[in-house]
Amino acid sequence: MSVFADQVFLLARRSVVRTIRQPANVIAPLLFPLMLLAVNSGGLEAETRLPGFPTSSFVAFALAVPFIQGALFATMNAGTDLARDIQTGFLNRLSLTPMRGVALLGGQLGGVVTMGVVQAAVYLSVGYLVGVRFASGALGVLVLFAFALLVSLGFGALGAFAALRTGSGEAVQSLFPAFFVFLFLSSMNIPRNLIETTWFRDVATANPVSYLIEWSLIITGWDAEALALGFGIAAAITVVSLALASWALRVRMART
Repeated sequence: MSVFADQVFLLARRSVVRTIRQPANVIAPLLFPLMLLAVNSGGLEAETRLPGFPTSSFVAFALAVPFIQGALFATMNAGTDLARDIQTGFLNRLSLTPMRGVALLGGQLGGVVTMGVVQAAVYLSVGYLVGVRFASGALGVLVLFAFALLVSLGFGALGAFAALRTGSGEAVQSLFPAFFVFLFLSSMNIPRNLIETTWFRDVATANPVSYLIEWSLIITGWDAEALALGFGIAAAITVVSLALASWALRVRMART
């Protein structure tokens, strides 16, 4: 176990250092979601005057969205870096060492989770600076960090699966637009109960992304149903993605 932990730590540190050395992989996940939040907040602030809107601050309503956008960037970063390791032969060289395959996956995802925690801290800090306060208090902040960690792990594993199956960074990056469509077809800009267009409300209801951004820790506090749906869907994505990534890693290692 000690050797395995050392392997995971070294590979996770490599993942973090490699991310830091590529400013675009750090700046984009931090700034792009915040820029989109600022644009949406400026253009959709009038929604808060609709009867039944849950809060008077659109920033408080939409602050959950950057967490999912950040997770999408985590998917791209994890998958692209792993695909680069495959293309450069790094994975082939690792297969000749005593390193366990699961340590490679754990180390890669460890770097992604670290970045996800940093992103969560930045998003929450910006929200606090513009006046957002948690209805669930300090404990809610800790729960939110746990949620951010789980979501980053799940989407990072999904990116790793895509990289291991295709071995191409371009193929991994092509997934980003598809994932982004799911985000825009969710309740990211307006509560589902206020969507008047029937087909869009039905799509948003069926879209699992809606429940990943509807946790109520900021606005209404402790809502057991919303939290159960959010954590349950995030956990399901994580379990399925890890299983797929582990299977793809075994297939990839067998080929080498």
